Amino acid sequence: MHQITHWGVPGVKVILENGVEGCGFAGTHAHLPTDRLITGFIDQVCGPLLIGESFGPSLSEVDRLTDKVFHFPPSQWLGRAGLTHVALGAVNTALWDLAAKQAGQPLWKILRQHRAASVAGSPPEKLEPLVAYNTDIGWLDRTVDQLTDNAKRACQEEGFRAVKMKVGKPELDEDISRVAAVRQAIGDAIVLMVDANGKWNLATALAAAPRLADLGVQWVEEPLWYDDVAAHAELVRAGGPAVALGEQLYNAYEFSNFMRADAVHVVQPDVTRLCGVSEWCTVTDAAIDGGFSVVAHAGDMGQVHAHTSYGYHEVRWLEYIPWIRHCFEEPVTVRDGLVAVPQDPGAGTSLRSDAIERFGQPWR
Repeated sequence: MHQITHWGVPGVKVILENGVEGCGFAGTHAHLPTDRLITGFIDQVCGPLLIGESFGPSLSEVDRLTDKVFHFPPSQWLGRAGLTHVALGAVNTALWDLAAKQAGQPLWKILRQHRAASVAGSPPEKLEPLVAYNTDIGWLDRTVDQLTDNAKRACQEEGFRAVKMKVGKPELDEDISRVAAVRQAIGDAIVLMVDANGKWNLATALAAAPRLADLGVQWVEEPLWYDDVAAHAELVRAGGPAVALGEQLYNAYEFSNFMRADAVHVVQPDVTRLCGVSEWCTVTDAAIDGGFSVVAHAGDMGQVHAHTSYGYHEVRWLEYIPWIRHCFEEPVTVRDGLVAVPQDPGAGTSLRSDAIERFGQPWR
């Protein structure tokens, strides 16, 4: 679709007077001018509204401070999704990280406690495994030989039980032949997903659905243009692999529109697109209550989402892309195809100091 050479991590540290700090960030294609728009909103809007505020250990403090920025009239006029929302989401995640560190617990434990207090019945005490699916094996520019080699290595040598590959070539037949080659390489026991990143029209998606179903594809992600609720609903009615989406939805109301229209099967909220951890939980609560599956889209490459996913026993899959894991103090880790349970207090968002030294760019 296009090329990128770096991944962007525009973000924020929120620091208490006692020195405890929370970290939050977004995930972008590392386009410095637009990344600076994100950090500029944090600096010039969020900062003046939050500096000097008190912050207690309760989650209500996270909500109070997030709402203060969200309901600031000038920023509401500018937009309630997109750039301003992404920036506020980084701040919200930093506040959750701060709250978890103050409590001395990993974020997922706090989320499970919060979930237990808000719904009937407590979640199981035992953590169920969180299965990783490897997206890094299957980019659209890879040759068929590269795809099959990558997929076999991930499954046979690295222990992955699921992989995802991109589709969206100029001709559907080429997409199908590439999917068929990967299926043959990994065998029937491995779960296989595909992702069109919004490139297909409805006619192409309808033609692809039965052919992908014959190849045992688990879901088709973003098969159509991101905002077209009616077309997604028609594709769902037609049958075939499950329809997954959420990477390009930027607030809870957009998710609600798709769920109310039965235009999705697998809901994929992303902390770095939504208003941080808080809105991720709002979307996930609504999806679970509505009977939809939830699988986090790992725009943060899995850092925060290892916590949010383990925070909900209903969430059982997590995307794995290892591009920036070496930048964090507690990187997301996969062993035998399962995501390791984070142990450190916080949200897993603390950057290593050498990462900032190696990759940091001026933020204004």
